[in-house]
Amino acid sequence: MPKNEEIIIRPANLADAKAIEVILRELGWFAHLNGETPSVTEERISRHLELCSVGESHLVLVAENQIGEVIGYIAVHWLPYLILAGPEGYVSELFIRESEWGKGIGRKLLEAVKNQAVRRGCARLMLLNGCNRPSYERSFYKKLGWQERPEVANFVLPLHGKAMGHATAF
Repeated sequence: MPKNEEIIIRPANLADAKAIEVILRELGWFAHLNGETPSVTEERISRHLELCSVGESHLVLVAENQIGEVIGYIAVHWLPYLILAGPEGYVSELFIRESEWGKGIGRKLLEAVKNQAVRRGCARLMLLNGCNRPSYERSFYKKLGWQERPEVANFVLPLHGKAMGHATAF
């Protein structure tokens, strides 16, 4: 990325649904997306963006380049934990267009979330990352100071086969 190229981090809006759909499809990591049309995916993303815009419990940010293209996004959910001194910010999604990897966009999105977490008095941030993802293999999060918790197992209980996609996709 040229040093003079400015990346803008801003809250997502409904108009960003198509760009987010394109990012997810281009990555090709989620088999369940292959079984639906782009318009179905975009409609679901729109519904979820609308849900996230209600209240203060969720935040979705997008990274936009100088010409207004959305090239990445992050979703975080603020969870009250009774055992912690403050809420936990759970980063549920961080995806960048593959053509934009290595340009500091993920770092900027995480920094924006970290700033929000500090402002909200959070005790910590947490995220899950697939062990087969390039970000894990390249130690992206570790390089930014995130620590892997070996003492915690991650379990999921799929509730809806079609709605959840294939268990191996997550």
